Amino acid sequence: MIRISNISFDTQKVNLLQIKVDLFKSEHNKHFIVFITRYKLKNQIMSLEDIFDKLWLDYTTQNPDVQKVHELFINKEETVLNDHIAFRTFDDPRINIEVLSRIFIEQGYEEKGEYEFEEKHLYAKHYEHMSDKDAPRVFISQLKTKDFSSFLQETIKKSVDNISEVYLKSDELIFSGNIFGTPSYDTYLQLRTESEYAAWLYVYGFRANHFTVNINALKKYDTIEKVNQLLKDNQFKLNASGGEIKGTKEELLLQSSIMANHINVDFSDGVYKIPGCYYEFAQRFPDEKGKLYNGFIAKSADKIFESTNFQK
Repeated sequence: MIRISNISFDTQKVNLLQIKVDLFKSEHNKHFIVFITRYKLKNQIMSLEDIFDKLWLDYTTQNPDVQKVHELFINKEETVLNDHIAFRTFDDPRINIEVLSRIFIEQGYEEKGEYEFEEKHLYAKHYEHMSDKDAPRVFISQLKTKDFSSFLQETIKKSVDNISEVYLKSDELIFSGNIFGTPSYDTYLQLRTESEYAAWLYVYGFRANHFTVNINALKKYDTIEKVNQLLKDNQFKLNASGGEIKGTKEELLLQSSIMANHINVDFSDGVYKIPGCYYEFAQRFPDEKGKLYNGFIAKSADKIFESTNFQK
C-alpha cells in the first residue's frame, strides 16, 4: 500500500508505471497540493468519460484562461457541451494519427473525414462515436515533416526517439504531455521560423490542443455573434485571422476562437512565456435534408490553427 496526501493505493491493483503525480502550488494558501492526474488499474479499461475528464483536467490546469471562459458561460446559466476536441502530432509512424486515434476507436469512434492543409503542411482526420451522438467529435492533425528543412526533421526525429517504449505502446500516450525531453528555447524559436505548429508541439507534446463550445447547445448565447460579443465584453482576444468568424452558413459551419494566452514554460535555457492552449466555439447548421453537418471546413480550420501563434 502506498499513500499520497489523503489518497491510498493498493500496489497490487495499481500499475505504478501509470502513476503521475503533479505538484501545484496554490496561489492562495501557498501549500502544495497533490493531484493524481494519471493512474490505471490493472486489467481495467478507462471509460470514455474518464478519458475526457483526464484531458479536461490537464487542459484547464495548464491554461487558466480557458477555465475562465468555461466559468463565464456557467455563470450565465448555460450548459456547456463539447463540439469537438483537437490534438496535434507529427507524421512519424510511431506517434501519427493512426496511433493517437487508437484509444478513441477502442471506445467506439470511427473515422468520418479527412482534410489537407497545403499552406501549413498538415493532414487531419476527424472521428465520431458510432452510437453516442452526444459524444464530442475528435479531430487529429499531423505535420508533414518531410516538407520542411533537415533541421526540423532531425529535431523531431530525435524528440520522438526519446519517447519510452512504454508510452508508445500505451493508450496513455494521448495524455502524456511533453515526453520528448526538456525543450530548448533556442530550438523552439528556430522551429517557429518554419512552423508555429511544430514549435508548439515540440514544447507541449501530447494533450488536448483545444476543446470547443457547442453553440447549438447554448440557450441565451445561441449564435456565434452573441458568443463572440460576450467574449470581447470580458476582455478575451479573438483570433481575427480570416475574420473573427470563420466559415459561412452556406458551408453549414461557423467557427471562432480566442487566442492562446502566453504561459510560463521551463526550457533548458530559461523560463519563457509562449502560447498555450485555446478555446474554440462552433455553430453548426442542418443540410437540405435536415441533417446537422458534422464535418469540418479546411479553409476555416486553417485559420483556427493560428490561435496558438506567438503574439508580440
